[in-house]
Amino acid sequence: MALKDILVHVDNNKTCASRLETAVNLALAHDAHLTGVCVVTHPHYPGYLEAQIPSEVLEGQRAAAKEMAEEGKKAFTDAVGKNKLAGECRIVEGDLIDTLALHGRYSDVLVVSQRDPDSNYTPGDMPDRLILSVGRPVIVVPYAGRYPTVGQNIMVAWDTSRLATRAVNDALPIMQAAKKVTIIALNPHGGEQGHGEVVGADIALHLARHGVKAEATHVYVDDIEVSDMLLSRAADAGADMIVMGAYGHRRLHELVLGGVTQHLLGHMTAPVLMSH
Repeated sequence: MALKDILVHVDNNKTCASRLETAVNLALAHDAHLTGVCVVTHPHYPGYLEAQIPSEVLEGQRAAAKEMAEEGKKAFTDAVGKNKLAGECRIVEGDLIDTLALHGRYSDVLVVSQRDPDSNYTPGDMPDRLILSVGRPVIVVPYAGRYPTVGQNIMVAWDTSRLATRAVNDALPIMQAAKKVTIIALNPHGGEQGHGEVVGADIALHLARHGVKAEATHVYVDDIEVSDMLLSRAADAGADMIVMGAYGHRRLHELVLGGVTQHLLGHMTAPVLMSH
């Protein structure tokens, strides 16, 4: 399947310029249509409290939200026009994550930002809940820095799980266009449900049949967290994208006890394509 339909979350936050640049260049590389979705959200007040708020205050909040959406739309329109890219921008009212998930189901991949811990504009469960609910792969762009080129040097976190399998399949169109793909298995194990006699050989062969020349490697670690080793190896390799399955455990379990997904979402140093 070719990558032909990309959706990017658009707003007027400081992280938008970076994610928009990433999405535009990804669309150019794959000759894809780019859809921007700017969600106008409104504060939710209990009925008894809303009745006490002057109507002009509520109208002012709605007007400000729409103005911010128009600013985001202009940034999208300027970027698409400058790059002569096929695209459209939608301004939609509703809950941020539910709205992005709804529109995202009609795209091949979504591009969003990592949550900025210093920003009050992004819900605390974004992009986590989006990844879990949309049913499409999500590329999460770090909130700090610029990432104009993604998918040229890809590192795949492989553990033979259903989620990793889904992520590899979802990322296949991007890997087919990549210059380098590295499959890394961290603390692999044998057995019928394990990695096989030669770690990474089976998934590398599968990718080769799809025109992806991938190098398989593995590492055993017991002195640092698996997630830190993955980030370290990706940095050493100069990877511009990490591909991995998201939330092998329930999200609440990871939030309480920690987990690879949660750590990556909090400490990513390169865009991460996640699938659930």
